[in-house]
Amino acid sequence: MCDTCGCNVTPGNEHLVAAGGHLAHTSSGSESVEVLKGLLAANDHQAAHNREHFDQHKTMAVNLMSSPGAGKTSLLEATIEALGTDLTIAVIEGDLETENDANRIREKGVAAVQISTGSACHLDAHMVHGALHDLDLDGIDVVFIENVGNLVCPASFDLGQHYNVALLSTPEGHDKPAKYPVMFRAADLVLVSKCDLLEVLGDFDPDTAEAYLRQIANPAPLYKVSAKSGAGMASWLDWIRSEVAARK
Repeated sequence: MCDTCGCNVTPGNEHLVAAGGHLAHTSSGSESVEVLKGLLAANDHQAAHNREHFDQHKTMAVNLMSSPGAGKTSLLEATIEALGTDLTIAVIEGDLETENDANRIREKGVAAVQISTGSACHLDAHMVHGALHDLDLDGIDVVFIENVGNLVCPASFDLGQHYNVALLSTPEGHDKPAKYPVMFRAADLVLVSKCDLLEVLGDFDPDTAEAYLRQIANPAPLYKVSAKSGAGMASWLDWIRSEVAARK
């Protein structure tokens, strides 16, 4: 958890540590570790309820994680355009401030709920639960949860999703799976985004990125995609279709 940056207390779970909350007082009244463990346990409990809610509606939930600017929103826009006639999609957007990304999704004709996290550098299950009050899941095949851009904290918080998808953009460098193993070890699928820049940059090797992924014992598929050119998108789209069909 975020022991150093303090964002373990978020707008979604702050009621638990506020006056009257069941984590407002520890057994001795002082141990921060006990509070942190309690917050994580409460998050996992809420995540389980979120997952039940998705399952009741036969909706697949996908948590998109990456560093800022890796192309999550552009990927979603291209995905919506490609699958709009095949699947019904909704999006939960997480950012510290603004509704910029949510507005981009809405312009594609898709329901999008914005979560503004303030100073918290990740979403948590309580925030997602609040967003679900504003999202009608009836008839929704897939909910994409676009997490806050951060390669550390999002991987530590269960949101109730069925799958984690991590984006690694080519400008970032192919060694990110080695540098941020928690994030990439949690991924069920890794997408090398902005692959249209591979020839321009010249110093990103997808094979090396995959080797680092295997070194942290993650057998997840790795696809090279470009939301801009459409290269490699077929593999990503087929993955979504097959997983949705399997859950149905």
